Amino acid sequence: MKVRYLHTMVRVKDLEKTMAFFELLGLKETRRIDNEQGRFTLVFMAAEGQPDTPVELTYNWDGDDALPSDSRHFGHLAYRVENIYDMCQRLMDAGVTINRPPRDGHMAFVRSPDNISIELLQEGGSLEPAEPWASMENTGHW
Repeated sequence: MKVRYLHTMVRVKDLEKTMAFFELLGLKETRRIDNEQGRFTLVFMAAEGQPDTPVELTYNWDGDDALPSDSRHFGHLAYRVENIYDMCQRLMDAGVTINRPPRDGHMAFVRSPDNISIELLQEGGSLEPAEPWASMENTGHW
């Protein structure tokens, strides 16, 4: 029996803010479904050239008080990046907190506006440790 990965769904409170965050990571909207009867919007976002591996952002028009405050039951999304230092700098410049800096030149964690944990992994081998990342402390949790 074969199975095929389709997508990961996460509930979001502020669709525009969350989409802007994922755009910083390099994802683009690939599909959108606005359901008037169900009063929700689904936005699928994927990295360029990878439409088969999207994240589905589910936004309930009337709010979603049922969202867990920490979203930790979910775990995290993981993305491989060309240069982890450049990506973390880009995110920091946009006001995103780097919760687990890439001290090792290989792995970092950030959180989306909806508190979704995002793991960033360096493509290929680890980069040489570099400042300010090598001495940067963790912030919060991921």
